[in-house]
Amino acid sequence: MNNKCDIGVIGLAVMGQNLVLNINDCGFSAAVYNRTVSKVNKFLEDAAANRSTIIGAHSLEEFCNLLKRPRKVLLMIKAGSAVDEYIEKLLPFLEDGDCIIDGGNSFFKDTARRTNYLKEKGILFSGTGISGGEEGARRGPSILPGGNPQAWPLLKDIFQSICAKTPAGEPCCDWVGSDGAGHYVKMIHNGIEYGDMQLICEAYSLLKEALGMGYPQIAETFHNWNKTELDSFLIEITDKILRFKDDDGQIFLEKILDTAGQKGTGIWTSQSSFELGVPVTLITEAVYARGVSSRLDERIKASSILKGADAIPAYDKISMVEDIRKALLASKIISYAQGFMLMEAAAKEYSWNLDFGNIALLWREGCIIRSVFLDNIKDAFRKDADLQNLLFDDYFSRILADCQESWRRVVCAAVSSGIAAPAFCSALSFYDAYRCPRSSANLLQAQRDYFGAHTYERIDRPRGEFFHTDWAG
Repeated sequence: MNNKCDIGVIGLAVMGQNLVLNINDCGFSAAVYNRTVSKVNKFLEDAAANRSTIIGAHSLEEFCNLLKRPRKVLLMIKAGSAVDEYIEKLLPFLEDGDCIIDGGNSFFKDTARRTNYLKEKGILFSGTGISGGEEGARRGPSILPGGNPQAWPLLKDIFQSICAKTPAGEPCCDWVGSDGAGHYVKMIHNGIEYGDMQLICEAYSLLKEALGMGYPQIAETFHNWNKTELDSFLIEITDKILRFKDDDGQIFLEKILDTAGQKGTGIWTSQSSFELGVPVTLITEAVYARGVSSRLDERIKASSILKGADAIPAYDKISMVEDIRKALLASKIISYAQGFMLMEAAAKEYSWNLDFGNIALLWREGCIIRSVFLDNIKDAFRKDADLQNLLFDDYFSRILADCQESWRRVVCAAVSSGIAAPAFCSALSFYDAYRCPRSSANLLQAQRDYFGAHTYERIDRPRGEFFHTDWAG
């Protein structure tokens, strides 16, 4: 082949195939390879038929020889050991200055390790978070590249061409930061996604169980909410899911088993929050909620043993629907605020220069948590680059003030009705704890000092001085 390809993609599952077609639609040629080489032939015969600038390879050597130098190899494979295995398989066919991109949901510390390992071998490495699912990959995802900064000039043209664009035409792709920063920010995106989804499920549960609303009413409620500050992809698809019917005319949602799965990024977010000491309570509750859901047999047994609320109180439907909307909005703000708190701590810990306003922009379109809400987050950090917490921004503090009474009523209603709402409750509890100038932690410190001589600080002495009391005499 005389005219070699602009980029190569390894991994032809749906995400990989859709990204290749997207790349090709944007005017770039692509070489493709898959471990099961029959998938290469099938892709070329079906989805990529009549596309002369998508070229298949049946070995890694042939694949690498199809690429322009410096070579750009995008891995769209399962995270974990498979990434390391492919790196080792590719190295014999690569040269100094070539670039490997990991487009999967890899753990950010693995990405940092791979960046340093390949730098020693003269190979550039980019850990790139790609969000938006199958449709995003095909039409324009949010792309979060990190790794070796020297990789960005090689990738910028392609990535900013294929990514989603804001209504103003801004690309939802920009350099995030060194070593594991790109995958870390993608991890936080997924953690916030966990929180958003759990909050929506709790709102759905309250509408259905506490208010007795049917699926058409609930769907219409979400449809109306999507015209407010809650306008987002997840609210939009929830409306559609609630209306979707099976071939027999029944609501399809009723036939789906209520045990939630997870692939690890929410857990990683919680683990990182523990390591950095950041109270990402809502996302962690969302992770635990999936864990509770998976214990289906135990829940069924518990339902016949453990007593709940005697009766669900009567609520005014119109006012309670609005209360739930406001509780959802306020809790969503807490979820994002906690996510940005964690990113700020990680930036300090790992020496990343993260631009939080720009990160909000990168999530504005293409990704799963895309919403108009993110414009306000972008504006908050653009107004004050040193904003200590999203909750301190005037826009968000005003919303929380407006939503507070509704929020409290909804949490009370959930508790009174015996309806689990861990994310709503966690969000409100964090809000109350965060705004409390004098907490009960003084007693906790006294307890720790009593049984373990862990020491404490005093309010009448400078910070940094520690004391111990012989409590038992």
